[in-house]
Amino acid sequence: MRYAILSLALTLPLLCADLTKLTIQVKSKSGKPVDHASVIVKFVKGHSVAKLGKKIRTEWELQTNEEGVAKIPPIPQGTILVQIIAKNYQTFGQNFDVDEEQKTLEITLNPPQVQYSAH
Repeated sequence: MRYAILSLALTLPLLCADLTKLTIQVKSKSGKPVDHASVIVKFVKGHSVAKLGKKIRTEWELQTNEEGVAKIPPIPQGTILVQIIAKNYQTFGQNFDVDEEQKTLEITLNPPQVQYSAH
């Protein structure tokens, strides 16, 4: 029994070490923050983390605040997909590799393209 408790105490920090606190900052091309943009973050692949029987959340849907910032709670390290949807801007989507304990992603949104019609 002592060995089970000791091994659990030694492996618990290793399980928590593979998580990253993610901050996403969304700006326009002119450098102004984009508020109320929808931010979707999905864990794609990477380290497999088991947290004592609890399921680790791997998807988030948030909105940016007035400063254009969205803070994601700890996410497993590896590859994540970040999608951003904002009114009057092109939709953004890209994969990022996350291997640090804290990471800030600065994303610049482009204005919409001119619409063309073949008819």
